[in-house]
Amino acid sequence: MITVSTSKIAARAYHHGDLRSALVEAGLEALKTTAIADMSLRQLARDVGVSATAVYRHFPDKQALMRALAAEGVEQLGRFQKAEADGAENQAEAFAATGRAYVRFALAHPALFRLAFSQNEPVGETVFGENLAAQMLQDKASRATGGNPTETRRLMIQAWSVVHGLAMLMLDKQLPTDDALINSVIDPATLFPR
Repeated sequence: MITVSTSKIAARAYHHGDLRSALVEAGLEALKTTAIADMSLRQLARDVGVSATAVYRHFPDKQALMRALAAEGVEQLGRFQKAEADGAENQAEAFAATGRAYVRFALAHPALFRLAFSQNEPVGETVFGENLAAQMLQDKASRATGGNPTETRRLMIQAWSVVHGLAMLMLDKQLPTDDALINSVIDPATLFPR
C-alpha cells in the first residue's frame, strides 16, 4: 500500500520533474476517499501543486489517467502476490498464496482493484496481460500442468476465475470478508487433489 501526503508529492514533482509519477501517486491516494466518477484532473493538479495545463502534458484526459492508475494497480497486485508466494514452502502452496494474495489485495484496495480490471483492454490469450501478476499465474500454472499448453491455459482461467470471483463476492457483500474463508477456498489440497 502506498501512503503519501500530497505535500510530499508536490515537492517531489517540483524538485525532480517527475510530474507524471506524482499525479499517479495523487490519483492512487484520491481513490481511497473519492469515487472514480468524482475524480478530476484539475483537483489532482491542485493536490500536487501545479497548474491544470501541466497535467494535460502527461494525461490528455481523465481516461488516460485512469488507465495509468489501473496499470499501477495491476503492478501493485503482482508485487503483493510475489511477496506472498516467495514465502511458500512448495509450488502448490506458492500458487495458492498468489490466489489468496489476489483476494486480500482486492479487499484492501477495493476502488483500485475495480479500476484495474475495468480499464484494461481485453487481453485474450494472455489471460490478463503481460504484467508480473499474469507472468506468475502462467508460470505457476505451467509448472502445475507439466508445461502442457492446453492444460496450462485451462488452469490459468480456472484459478483466475476462482480468486476473482471470490474477491468480487466479498467486495459486493455476497460473502463475508473472512480470512478463514479465503484460506479454505484457496487451499492447495483442494485445488490440486491427488
